[in-house]
Amino acid sequence: MSDNPSFILQAVEKVTFEERPIPEIGDDEVLVEVKKTGICGSDVHYLVHGRIGDFIVDNPMVLGHESSGVINKVGSKVKSLKKGDRVAMEPGASCRSCEDCKRGKYHLCEEMKFAATPPYDGTLARYYRLPADLCYALPDNMTLEDGAMMEPLSVAVHSVSTLADFKPNQSIAVFGCGPVGILCMAVAKAFGARRIVAVDIVQSRLDFAKSYAATDVYLPPAPEPGESKMVYSKRNAALMKEKLGITERGAKSIDLVIDASGAEVSIQTGFCIGKTGGTFVQVGMGASDIQIPVSMLMAKEMTYKGSFRYGPGDYKLAIALAAQGKLDLKPLVTHRFPFKDAVAAFQATRNGKTGDGKMLIKAIISGPDVPVDAV
Repeated sequence: MSDNPSFILQAVEKVTFEERPIPEIGDDEVLVEVKKTGICGSDVHYLVHGRIGDFIVDNPMVLGHESSGVINKVGSKVKSLKKGDRVAMEPGASCRSCEDCKRGKYHLCEEMKFAATPPYDGTLARYYRLPADLCYALPDNMTLEDGAMMEPLSVAVHSVSTLADFKPNQSIAVFGCGPVGILCMAVAKAFGARRIVAVDIVQSRLDFAKSYAATDVYLPPAPEPGESKMVYSKRNAALMKEKLGITERGAKSIDLVIDASGAEVSIQTGFCIGKTGGTFVQVGMGASDIQIPVSMLMAKEMTYKGSFRYGPGDYKLAIALAAQGKLDLKPLVTHRFPFKDAVAAFQATRNGKTGDGKMLIKAIISGPDVPVDAV
């Protein structure tokens, strides 16, 4: 097809469907016909607020970055892929020559061109151009929906495996039972976790986490009138320890804390319940300035790491885990929408449910003219 319909963010709370030129590819690039795209919280954030931190939408931008598709065209130097191959798309092209790229931290590249991050267009279109090495062929036992889920799964792999070096028989607590938090639990389970504690303020999400990967769940109490965040967090942590039998040392301690919520009280509580000498990985993005218990971080000698997207090997490991049946992605895709209903898909993701009240974990938008039930 010669057209390239695209879903474009024009301004805060304003989106349109437009025709865009079909991208021209270079010798080492491929043109992908996008088939499935998941909606990320960052996409919704740009729609609602027009910015995330220093990334500000000043000009119209195609949304979407969690995608899979079929190779439509390959550059003259591309040998690893051919037309018709089904691929998962890693949606960020680095410069490949800076210090970060050369030291194996290409995801930190200052010149990163990341889909649907201003000023770069995203993948919610018929066609998208990528360097060939950022497209990963899908095994025959994986669907295109599975392929779209490789992006958030790679975020989880990067946090749990690459950064935290999670080991079999260790324990993990995950704050926030959205898609990334759930997938962090799934990766930990695939790695042989002894205990997986899910924390959220929504009971239905805890119920899903328990049915999917968590061994234990915890619903925090409401703050008391006038209670400061830090005082609340310490009270919350004490209650969590009591209810779940968590200790700061020994067999009942939490080796790894993942915050996938970005909520200040979750982060504070995570420090309080984490193991002495344990690891804390920050995945969720919240307020730019928060208070953390630094003296506790020092006294416990915890390792606190920020997690940003994914890097070398994360996509390959994500695909291997899914292809080998180490985790099941299908229960996470709770809603599917045709391309023409992208607005409804974003609204449902924003609300966390559809009009019928069904809880939404992950919504997938099919590409233009692609049936929602196509695999």
